[in-house]
Amino acid sequence: MNLLRLSWKNLTFKPLNALLSVLLFALSIGLISLLLSLREQADEQFDNNLAGINLVVGAKGSPLELTLNSMYHVGYATGNIKLGQIKAFFNPKHPIVEDVVPLSVGDSYRGYRIVGTVPKILDWYGAKLSSGTVWQHDFEVVVGEEVARVNGLSLGNKFKSNHGIIDEGDENNIEHDDDFTVVGILAPSGTVMDQLVLATNQTYWHSHEAHDEAAADHDDHEGHDHAGHNHTEDHAPTSLMEEDPEKEITSLLVRYKNASSFQALNFPRNINENTELLAANPAYEISEVRRQFDSGQRILGVLVMAITIVSALSIFIALFTSLRERRYELALMRTMGAGRGKLFLLIIMEGLIVAVIGYLLGILLSHGIMAILAGNVQDDFRYTVSATRFLTEEGWLFAAALFIGFLAAVIPAVQASKTDIAETLTDS
Repeated sequence: MNLLRLSWKNLTFKPLNALLSVLLFALSIGLISLLLSLREQADEQFDNNLAGINLVVGAKGSPLELTLNSMYHVGYATGNIKLGQIKAFFNPKHPIVEDVVPLSVGDSYRGYRIVGTVPKILDWYGAKLSSGTVWQHDFEVVVGEEVARVNGLSLGNKFKSNHGIIDEGDENNIEHDDDFTVVGILAPSGTVMDQLVLATNQTYWHSHEAHDEAAADHDDHEGHDHAGHNHTEDHAPTSLMEEDPEKEITSLLVRYKNASSFQALNFPRNINENTELLAANPAYEISEVRRQFDSGQRILGVLVMAITIVSALSIFIALFTSLRERRYELALMRTMGAGRGKLFLLIIMEGLIVAVIGYLLGILLSHGIMAILAGNVQDDFRYTVSATRFLTEEGWLFAAALFIGFLAAVIPAVQASKTDIAETLTDS
């Protein structure tokens, strides 16, 4: 009988002891793998969506909420700002600002946000069209890869938007009258662009003007039907700076000419202290989110370390206590020609088998939890978390699992190799 088969039979002789060791080991491996995957994918989402943006300008409120809403499209806007307030940012001779992207947020399509903006946002996020063209006229839209895939959209399809950024169900959603036409579909980019519907800023204004007029008409003629309003003029929208300065957008994404200059470093503070606008540094705000995430990871890391130590002790205790019951068996193996090295290897293999099974179950546990989280994150935030993605670190985790299994078995293995044939057989 070979050593591997004999080691397996020894472990399954007392299955409950082996099962406890395997489950504890699987729990520790699973938690470590889960933390690594969450950290890796969260960092990737944060980094991809920073898009070289140095500043976010919006209405007074929370800088973190402004950053998350404008760059990650999570949560609600802090308010709107007037074009007249941000006219200076569009000046090509501005000493600090190199370029800007305006955002108008407030409507959605089946839970996916419709964002009024300009085509250069695609270059900022590294997004490319897989088919069609960019939006040029009001109520033309380019949809992200996920939006198109989930909703079965293709070029030329038309749909109506809902007032608000949360999909509250058909009964609670207020549907705008205007039809949006899909003129382009984005290729997967791994950024927030995958989950957005992009149109002109003017489209946002037309939709809300129609909504306000319809609401007023409803108040004046409650209980009676009213005609819908259609603002889909067939013309390319003008520059925002040529629009009424009282018109509003949600926020402004800003890139600096020189982010390390003294002027740029003081620019957000000057805006916050001297204007009615709020300027948020996205890199700083996201670093705060990461810091809080890291604090939670450290607490979980202590728990994982404790479980790992307990699982290693469980393997050690199970193997060490079993030696008492197996002394006669080991002595017989010695009389049949098995050397000390073979007995040592037998016990080591038992520890390694527990480690391998625990590792495999732990990885399954980790990716199973990720699959559950992926569904919740997708529903709540429209962000994609992959449960089928395996990290390089998980390979190193396998090596660490084997080392722990070896370490837990080495003392019992040494004891087994020192089995005295004469003394053991005499006592028996």
